[in-house]
Amino acid sequence: MSQPQHTPRHHPVMQRVGQAVMLHRAGDREEARNRLAALWEDPGPGAGPLQRCTIAHYLASAQDDPRDALRWDLVALAEADAASGDEAAPGDPPPVDRAARPLGPTAAPDGARGLYPLLYLRLAADHLALDCATAARHELARARRAAAGLEDDDHGRRTRAAVAALAARIAAAPLRPPAAAEPPDDPPPRGRTDGPELA
Repeated sequence: MSQPQHTPRHHPVMQRVGQAVMLHRAGDREEARNRLAALWEDPGPGAGPLQRCTIAHYLASAQDDPRDALRWDLVALAEADAASGDEAAPGDPPPVDRAARPLGPTAAPDGARGLYPLLYLRLAADHLALDCATAARHELARARRAAAGLEDDDHGRRTRAAVAALAARIAAAPLRPPAAAEPPDDPPPRGRTDGPELA
């Protein structure tokens, strides 16, 4: 069922994402953030949830404020869930109503399943940066469960090592109650795209 056009590595927008990521790694955080924000607004025709998930994931890492990083990581997770419920190749029967379908790693297509441990890890790190160790532990547990299903390859080993490293950081953090909830910001617009891996 998987089609090349449903894999972000094969979608034209991913070259532009890669260029922004290289800028970020070279130290130009602001320019990387600006380029990724422009891609979020207009990722191009045929971009789907997995592409938007990737853009949001890297937008989160380019934020200066941990609250903004958390917001974008939640957007990335929502797009991964959308891929879990919506991915279908052209000519396939229409998907079952998403409200009746399970979302998350067990329901995700192959292209999205490997993303969930990383997405949960990022959420755990966001909460830790916001001094909310309780929420960080919750997301870490989700990351650990999702990582357990990965293959014993380089990606799987690196992901499990990242889970262990973050677990050590969280274990050293003081246990604090969550901060008073604030009304969430409106989510950013999804852009003008539809149709469906995260580095």
